[in-house]
This record gives sequence, C-alpha cells and structure tokens, in this order.
Amino acid sequence: MAVILKNHCLLITVLFLCCFCSWRQINGYESLFHPKDILPLLPRQVSWPIINSLHSAVDLLPAFMGAASVEGNNTLEWKGACFYKNIAWLQLHNKSKSQFGGGTLHIKVSNAHSWTCLDLYIFATPYRVTWDYYFFSREHTLEIKEWKSQAELEYVKNRGVSIFLLQAGTLGTLSAIWNAFPLFVNNGWGEKSNIDFLEKHMGASFEERPQPWVTNLTTDDIHSGDFLAISKIRGTWGAFETLEKWATGSYAGHTAVCLRDAEGKLWVGESGNDNDKGEDVIAILPWDEWWEFELTKDNTNPHIAVLPLHPDLRAKFNETAAWEYARSMEGKSYGYHNLIFSWIDTIDGNYPPPVDAHLVASVMTVWNQIAPEYGSNLWNEALNKRLGTQNLSLPDILVEVEKRGSSFAKLLAIPEQDDWVYSDGKSASCVAFILEMYKEGGLFGELANSIQVTEFTIKDAYTLNLFENNSSRLPKWCNADDTMKLPFCQIRGKYRMELPGYNSMDLYPHMNERCPSMPPKYYRPQGC
Repeated sequence: MAVILKNHCLLITVLFLCCFCSWRQINGYESLFHPKDILPLLPRQVSWPIINSLHSAVDLLPAFMGAASVEGNNTLEWKGACFYKNIAWLQLHNKSKSQFGGGTLHIKVSNAHSWTCLDLYIFATPYRVTWDYYFFSREHTLEIKEWKSQAELEYVKNRGVSIFLLQAGTLGTLSAIWNAFPLFVNNGWGEKSNIDFLEKHMGASFEERPQPWVTNLTTDDIHSGDFLAISKIRGTWGAFETLEKWATGSYAGHTAVCLRDAEGKLWVGESGNDNDKGEDVIAILPWDEWWEFELTKDNTNPHIAVLPLHPDLRAKFNETAAWEYARSMEGKSYGYHNLIFSWIDTIDGNYPPPVDAHLVASVMTVWNQIAPEYGSNLWNEALNKRLGTQNLSLPDILVEVEKRGSSFAKLLAIPEQDDWVYSDGKSASCVAFILEMYKEGGLFGELANSIQVTEFTIKDAYTLNLFENNSSRLPKWCNADDTMKLPFCQIRGKYRMELPGYNSMDLYPHMNERCPSMPPKYYRPQGC
C-alpha cells in the first residue's frame, strides 16, 4: 500500500511540475524543468512506454547543422535540441608548434529550454570525427592540437568543421539505442522490433496468412528467369534489410533468380550467398539445396515469393546467354562496390531525414578509420571511378571534390555504369545480378545499352512490367491456401508479402538514374 501511495504521490508531483514548466515557457520564462526531462523520475512501467513512443531507432542519426568557418568568415548559427541559440566559429593557431598547426572550435550555447537538458554533438572533417556535450549556457571550446596533413588544413580553411546534432538529446538517444538494439536480435523480440519499425516508418502492413506458411509447390511450374523476392525480418540480416527497405522504399530486402539447364534441372542464381569461408559471393545452386536451406537453416524467418516472368518474355528469354553471364560471375564477391549507389540518385531526394550527404561522408569517415579495408570495398573504388581517379583514399576524395568546385552530394549521385570493372572484377548486388542476366537474355531489347541496371534497387526491379499479369495463368498451388489472391506466388512466410507498384513500370532509357525515394510515400516523378 505504501509503495502504491508513493508512486501516486510521485506521479502527481511530476504532473504538477510538467504543467508548471509548460506555463512558465508559455509566459516567456526559462523552465526549471521540461516534461521530457522529468520522465526518468516516473516509475519505469510508466516512463518507458512514453519515452519509447517519443523516440525510435531513427533518432540515433545525427542532423547536420552546418560547418563552423574560420574566424572572420560567416559565423554559423542554429537552434539545438536543448539550447535554442547557438553560434560556432573556428580559430586557427599553432600552439603545438607542429608542421600544420591546430585550431580551436568555439561553440557558444544559450537559451536553454530548461535547466536540466543538454545537447550532444559530433564534429567532423574528412580526416577525423569526435564528439562533445554541453550542459551550461556559455562559450565552450574544442581543441584540435594538430591537423593531420596540409590537405586537412586547406579543407578546414575552405570548408570548416562539420557540426552534427543528436536531436533526441541524451534521454532520446539512449531510448533510440534501446529501440535499435532489438532490430539485430535473432528471436521473436527482434522480429517484432523490425515489424514495428517498418510499420511506423514505411507504413508497411503485416497481415498474417492462413497456415500452412510453406507452399506445397511443384517445381515443374517454375521457369528460367522467374524472380525470387525475399524479405528477412530478424537477426543481423533482418536489421540490415529493414534499414535498406526504409531508405529505398523496397518491400523486399534480397533477391534471387531461377534457371533451368539443358537437362531441365532447376537452379537458383544468387548474389549474396555464404560460401564455406563465410564470404558473400555469387553462387548457382541446385533448387533443392537452396530451398532446403531456406526451409530448415535460414533463421532470419525469410518470406519468399516467386514472381513468374510473363509468358511472352519467357519465350524470348535466351537461356544460353543468361547461363553464360551467370557462369562468368559465379564465385565473384557480392556487389559491395555499388550497393549504396543504386539507392542514391539525387543530391538530396534519397536521404530519409535527418540523413544527408554530410552525414554519409562522416559515417564513411568513421568506418574508414575503424575498418579501412571494408570501407574501401564499399565505396572508395566506386568514388574514384566517379572522379576519374585511382587509389585516392576517402579523405583525399573528399578534398578532391571540393578542389573541383563540386560537392560530395553530387559525386554520390553520379550514375553507376554496368561495364565498370573493379579490382575484383565486375560488381553486382543481388538485384543487379538478375537484371544483368535479363539484359544478356534479351529481355531489355533495344534499350539494353541505355539502361544501367546497377542503378536499380529491389523496388525498381519488382515494379518492372516483366511479370505475369494474368492470375488465371499462375500455377494452381500459387496462393491456393490464402483467401487473398496475390498477383505473385508467395511460397514461404507467416505474413503476406506486399510489393507496391508490382509489375507496373515500362522500360525507358536512363531509367532510375535520377529518382528520389523519400519515406513514407516514396513518390517517384515520371521519367526519372
């Protein structure tokens, strides 16, 4: 009884403070407290549902406020999450008596919305990333003892130091971490977290299908060129796919393709298959082996659908040419080199807020310092190709872009070319591998040379008008146990797969080279 009374008294006190704080803010005073700052004082069963409703995993992403210029140039001003009036400037000096000198970043913060809040910041150049937090209304400084090179010194002279704000504040960031962690967990909690994220940020729906959740299919009805759309919703791959879906608007996160050999045996071609060394490579597997793995060993709870080619296109599909291409790519590494470039087509129309090109550059910088070889595979070679350079490191790439009077945002938006050859050969993501096979197999016709399939996301692929459009021609086992008849054949999964825009887009030259993809509507202008 005493505990209940104590909790009730605490709740009444907190509610009073919240109302009092709001009244003081309305009347122009700085609040002693802010309602959000009070939440941790509430009982956990009361506070955490409120905190979690206010924040999500997306709040882990910092927002670009601008760049602090060298003293004497324009002073950067912005509104923070805690302090509503902030200014910053950069002072160059050589207190360390070093070759390139150093600098002091001045940040003056004021007009806090309460006495108990603070702001968290990340500061970056192409050569370094650091962070700090501010609790008191005054001028703060961040000392940079020595610039790492002449190039960094010239960069900060011209471009300053980039400033990013964690807009959710301390409590919101901790809550965001709490919400982000289960996305990677390989159990029911992780699955629910991924589903909740996709429902909240994409408007996806997860309607349960009637059992059985695995279709008793007949492989005789599966043909060369039939597309396999796959969606994983738990574990590390499930989390990666969730973020990929959110960024690109795709309702599937992985793909594969069916092929029949001269003897009629069914195979699956897949870019992103784990080999014996744990590497993600392009593989061609017997259907039975691939399907057995998906049924018994894939613990990501994959949802799988067969998207049959239209009969007219199937008739013209050159299996010999498709096999020749598939064999030429077998064993090569998954298309890490061009993975992100299929998504980024525009300067600012592909980044879900608060992501932008500045944040992408800073994330790359951090990754480059932690795992330089992995970072090189993901973007260095591709960025060099866009610049027409060779072997430039990421910092050198960022500096070179500025020297040319361009921007990193413009560099990222340059279309990938299918004929680019990287240090380990041609690069093809899961969907680029399939579409390149379609090109080689004649499905793109005269447009083959004017379309770069490495610019296609998974959504771009399944919305192509290439698939069966007459439900009466679908196999008898297709959706046989479901009351809702999908236009494709889902063969595994508890929830109905949805592919908005499925089978609706005709091919045209330079397709998907300039398309925005902003959640949650992912509006696509005609002819982009």
